[in-house]
Parts: sequence; structure tokens; C-alpha cells
Amino acid sequence: MYKCFPNGTEALSGITVDIFSGQCLLIAGSNGSGKTLLMHMITGLIDSSGGTIRYKGEVLSHALPLIRRQVGLVFQDADAQVVGETVAEDVAFGPKNMGFSKPDIETRVNAALRAVGLDSKRDVLPHQLSGGEKRRLAVAGILAAGADLIIMDEPFANLDWPGVVQVLEIIRNQKQSGKTMILLTHELEKVYVLADRLIILHNGRIHADGSPEEVLNRLDPAWGVHDPRQAY
Repeated sequence: MYKCFPNGTEALSGITVDIFSGQCLLIAGSNGSGKTLLMHMITGLIDSSGGTIRYKGEVLSHALPLIRRQVGLVFQDADAQVVGETVAEDVAFGPKNMGFSKPDIETRVNAALRAVGLDSKRDVLPHQLSGGEKRRLAVAGILAAGADLIIMDEPFANLDWPGVVQVLEIIRNQKQSGKTMILLTHELEKVYVLADRLIILHNGRIHADGSPEEVLNRLDPAWGVHDPRQAY
């Protein structure tokens, strides 16, 4: 799989990767390495220039309706995903658009809010939430819609330490519940211990793929990724 822009810039090249159900996959790389672009291609938000993308065995173009139901993407800017007047209304947006009944929507919203620890803030205006709470809200909306795969793009961006702790708790809980998690970040020190697998993306190519310890043991400084086991 690759992506080439009209001006001839090759943003991603030679990407071959299998993502396994129930796995917590960490994709690390410096800013501009292609992490966000890769995830937008995997979820069908941006077309690839060549190669084949499959979801559960189906070619992406045929699997898009399934992806829309089963894959949730938490953007780096959590404010961009807020669509409801209140926290509860925001979480209900996905199930409503998927045609669930009112009782089912209520059940899903309640369960999702409990899962992310926001049940006490169901009537709060989303813009009044902290950064960490907004990311938890985005995850709640994904859970209410029934997603099996959660993708988080730079989940710790612009968060203070309490916000980081909140997001880490969500990642840990969803991993324990059996969700497939894909985390895109350059902040390995915050989350690598929760990952089953680590991929290093550099200049649009995969340079390493394996267990976190295996990859970190052969980390190349040229990749622009800091070894979280070492002091700065």
C-alpha cells in the first residue's frame, strides 16, 4: 500500500501490515512520519494510491459500511468530534444515526458513560469538559455505537498529567475488555507498557515491527523516536 500526492510527493510507501483482533498496537513515529495519514487510509477517509486494504477479509471499498459501524477513530483534536448539546446527547448521536430504538439508545448511552467514568456528567455541556474528559467522551460515543476497533490519534496531545492519567485508564480498560486498540503517538514513554506490539513509522515507511521490547532494543536514533526506557 502506498500514497502519492498529485505533486509527486510519496507520503507512504511499501506499507504491509496485519492488525489482529484484540491486540493493542502502538504505531510510533515523529511528527510527519505518516501515522495519521495511514489511519485515515485504513478507515477509508482518504483513498490510497495503490495496494489493497482489507477489513475482516473484505476489500476496503466493500467493507466501508462495516467499518463505519465497527471502527471508531478518536481524533487528536477531540473538540472536532463534539456534535451534541450535552454529554449524553453527544454519545447518543451515533446510535441514533444507526437506527437503534430509543430504549436501546438509552441503554447504550448509559453503559458507555459508565465505562468511561462520565455518567455523573451526562447533562454537562461538552465544551465544559477538560481535555482528558473530551477524549473519554469521544470513546464513549464509539462504545455506544458498538465499535470493536478503537483508533486514537495522538491521545495525549495537549493534556495535563491528570488528563493523561484519564486517557491511560480508558486504554487499559478497553484493552482488558477485549477491544482492538491502535494508538498513534510519538510519546512512547506514556503508553508503551500497555502495548502488545510496536510499529515504528519513519518517512512514510515501516522500519520496525514487533513486541515493544524487541523494537526498542534495535531502535535507530535516525527514526526520531526516543527510547522511553532511557532518560532524555
